Amino acid sequence: MPFYEHVFLARQDASPQQVEELTTQMTGIVEQLGGKVTKTENWGVRSLTYRMNKNRKAHFVLLNIDAPSAAIAEIERQERISEEVIRYLSVRVEELEEGPSAMMRKADRDRERDDRGGGGFRGDREDRGGGFRGDRGDRGDRGDRGDRGPRRPLDGGEGE
Repeated sequence: MPFYEHVFLARQDASPQQVEELTTQMTGIVEQLGGKVTKTENWGVRSLTYRMNKNRKAHFVLLNIDAPSAAIAEIERQERISEEVIRYLSVRVEELEEGPSAMMRKADRDRERDDRGGGGFRGDREDRGGGFRGDRGDRGDRGDRGDRGPRRPLDGGEGE
């Protein structure tokens, strides 16, 4: 059977229980049609890049599905009917990703950074190696830069 990654966005004013029920309903549909959901991830409430149906945030849920295409067609039909679902996307993949998805790995990385106390603006920059770089010994000398021609004042007037 083909593999699919399916993500749907539920309205932000839906309770976590309603989102869980919606996820359970989609999982039930897949199982009724002879497939199985191998992984379910709730990414929580996240900000949307742009407003969709007057919503600025949404609950994000990922389902890794091993099922026939009829099961995907049916869950997409159910999501079109549901008023709770803002958007959905199903992508057929060659194989399902084991372990946490990229979104969950990012959330873990962010959580670790916060636990280290990297909440400060300057501290984050220093931890990443950004900011003032000091002597840039790796660049070497830039040499004489006199090949630019005569300099003019920035204000466009005559020099003093």
